Amino acid sequence: QLQASGGGLVQAGGSLKLSCAASGRTFSSYGMGWFRQAPGKEREFVASISWSGALTYYADSVKGRFTIARDNAKNTVYLQMNSLKPDDTAVYYCAADLSGIVVSRAREYDYWGQGTLVTVSS
Repeated sequence: QLQASGGGLVQAGGSLKLSCAASGRTFSSYGMGWFRQAPGKEREFVASISWSGALTYYADSVKGRFTIARDNAKNTVYLQMNSLKPDDTAVYYCAADLSGIVVSRAREYDYWGQGTLVTVSS
């Protein structure tokens, strides 16, 4: 089970940090990812991290502004979002991939959290 939190309302240029807490003893073997879905748009990939945290991958739209990280001791993955833009407004979802590697396609993920809303005002 995945529980995302940390969303909210922030002004453009501001920062937010999302968290995704996972239950279960095998979290440290999962690859983890963040996706987002804006109103009227399809779900899109944001970032992913391998099971060890050694490898990360970002969508071009967030590269240099967002950072994905994980703490396997706390069964938690994070998404630090800086320099937020109104276009970043979306529901953000965390997801787990049993293969443990870095993947960007939604269909590769096995488990999904419920989403947390991020609203960036201009």
